Amino acid sequence: MSEAVAENTANAKMVAKQGSGPWRITFDTNPDDCNLHCIMCEDHSPYSTTQTDRRMAGRPKRRMGIDLIRRVMEESRGTGLREIIPSTMGEPLLYRHFDEILDLCGEYGVKLNLTTNGTFPKLGASRWAERIVPVTSDVKVSWNGATKETYESVMLGSDWETVVENVRTFIGVRDAHAAGGGNRCRVTFQLTYMEVNVHELPGIVELAADLGVDRVKGHHLWVHFSQMRRQSMRSSPEAIARWNDIVDSAYETVERHRLPNGERVLLDNIFRLDENGTEDIAPEGECPFLGQEAWVASDGRFNPCCAPDALRRTLGYFGNVNETSLYDIWESADYERLRAGYMTNVLCQGCNMRRPPG
Repeated sequence: MSEAVAENTANAKMVAKQGSGPWRITFDTNPDDCNLHCIMCEDHSPYSTTQTDRRMAGRPKRRMGIDLIRRVMEESRGTGLREIIPSTMGEPLLYRHFDEILDLCGEYGVKLNLTTNGTFPKLGASRWAERIVPVTSDVKVSWNGATKETYESVMLGSDWETVVENVRTFIGVRDAHAAGGGNRCRVTFQLTYMEVNVHELPGIVELAADLGVDRVKGHHLWVHFSQMRRQSMRSSPEAIARWNDIVDSAYETVERHRLPNGERVLLDNIFRLDENGTEDIAPEGECPFLGQEAWVASDGRFNPCCAPDALRRTLGYFGNVNETSLYDIWESADYERLRAGYMTNVLCQGCNMRRPPG
């Protein structure tokens, strides 16, 4: 192929992907690094064998090279990419290249969407906020209780008083930055709905309003371990009935307890289930991820969704971005077949992340 033809081909590909591709990419930067042991976590729960198995097999921790992230972001110039997420498994602020991710967001004009456990390791809440707020769309703080007892019983290794003060500090920096004409990132409390904490959902909404947290969001439990099976709010019609009562209470609380500016705390992915929710959480709901978002594992494997790793691997192998362009994978026949027929998969039929339409 001549140099001119090669250049024309590259230009044609660039034009073809203008506005195409995922609007958000999650990079699994460091799933094996965490300073807490949340009971529901597939990798760091006391019930998980992930880390023990890894050490016994002599495997190193899964840690993504920053060059992979830079290469994908460079490849994404001119596409519809608007946000990136560093690892949602593990604590992303422990990733040794996290500062470089923030710099890349500024360089490429892409927003960061962060999920953190609220401990703000290494630098503390104030210094991290100063770095994070200017380039971030949303900071989701894992929040699994409205009381010290419940919170600490779910997020093992945490300290209630410390994390509450961390959120207060972070929001203070966020608000000061916005008042000066800078970016105002949203702050979210994100929880996993379980029997152990679901009764405190209205209290979490109250706390969010008091602290200035904009949104409360969550998802139903992925049951990784037999010890957690009874924690699912989808385990039986009786559990679903309890869940529905709490949903009603949460929406009532939103009306009674407003943010300091008088607005309501936004409730996201908090909806009543019908009695068949034990098998299908949203019978008419579509997948919110396929054709919208992409996940890249620490080793470069392309993943189509955020389901637990062992489960999403059952959807097939689509390629590795160390070997193939993410956008070639995105346009591949294998990925298109999954998009067209995903509801034939058992995983998708029972997925916790689908939502009712509308």
